[in-house]
Amino acid sequence: MWKRLDRIGDVVESQLCAGCGACAFLDPARYEMVDAAHSGRRPRLRPGQQEQARSEAFEVCPGVSLDPWPDSEGELAELKSAWGPVLSVWEGHAGDASLRLSGSSGGAASALAMSALDGGFHGVLHIGARPDNPLFNQSLLSTTAAEIAAHTGSRYAPASPCDSLSLVEDAPGPCVFIGKPCDVAAVHRISQRRPALAEKVGLTIAFFCAGTPGTEGTLELLRRMGIRDSESVVSFRYRGNGWPGPTHAIHRKADSSLASETLSYEEAWGDVLVNYKQWRCNLCPDHTGAYADLAVGDPWVRPVEAGAVGSSLILPRTPRGLRHLEAAIARGFLVAERVDPSLLPRSQPNLERSTAAVWGRVRALRWLG
Repeated sequence: MWKRLDRIGDVVESQLCAGCGACAFLDPARYEMVDAAHSGRRPRLRPGQQEQARSEAFEVCPGVSLDPWPDSEGELAELKSAWGPVLSVWEGHAGDASLRLSGSSGGAASALAMSALDGGFHGVLHIGARPDNPLFNQSLLSTTAAEIAAHTGSRYAPASPCDSLSLVEDAPGPCVFIGKPCDVAAVHRISQRRPALAEKVGLTIAFFCAGTPGTEGTLELLRRMGIRDSESVVSFRYRGNGWPGPTHAIHRKADSSLASETLSYEEAWGDVLVNYKQWRCNLCPDHTGAYADLAVGDPWVRPVEAGAVGSSLILPRTPRGLRHLEAAIARGFLVAERVDPSLLPRSQPNLERSTAAVWGRVRALRWLG
């Protein structure tokens, strides 16, 4: 008999929590987000608080379930069943050469965010490395292009951007939200219940996600680099500065001098981080941001060449997303062109297989109780 879920605590105990932080935003007096090294960011009851059954926070939780994929005017029928709504498929990169180099796959998401600021948006809610400990993430509301540029590059570590949605809801103007597909799915649900938030979320951008590794994955990367003291790390980048770019750590040695260590993307993700994904990611039916206005990801269809700078697949999923994409190109923030839609499944076959396997995995887990 499979377990009935009624509370956020049930979601956490069943390893279905995605760590998005939506519950902490909706009920901050009851929940706070904390880092669990093995599993990732998780909600914790504050002292003296008790859980409520079927609370609003539970009802929007993307770890429990996701809504049916939305319909979008002009979507491509041949992609809908596997990829959600896609109006067209584009490939492009940041117009600024330094941003293209530092970004994970051509800096497209950062360029789109900068374009929104240039078009009158107030800010961009996204994540970046914590200044006091670069192995952990923090949520940021950036209001300048320089602030966005300072936090380029993927962060393969737990993050809870939704717990800071109050920064968007209280902002004086519209904002961009950038997050994992599950984060954007939570924003999609919350916006349907909170008109004040919906009014301020002017654009959502999701990046393709094969799963979020827990903090233990990062610690294993350090061990592979020969770094035994995680507190000695002063800078840590998972990728970027090329495509896909190396994992790069700067740490302070016993004599106080600084040293630099690297791992290739294949070593870091393929050999290490993939083994530390949180359990919920194995059941995720949306790895490519079906609920976002725009989604971006790597075009793995072609081999990676030494010294390559990146480009991104860009999927406008809503008319609003397409308008922002075209505006970013017109303003020069983004260089992009429309491509054959078959580039999407050819670039991301692993994510397509993962989505197809979810039904069988859920059936097997229910059979096992």
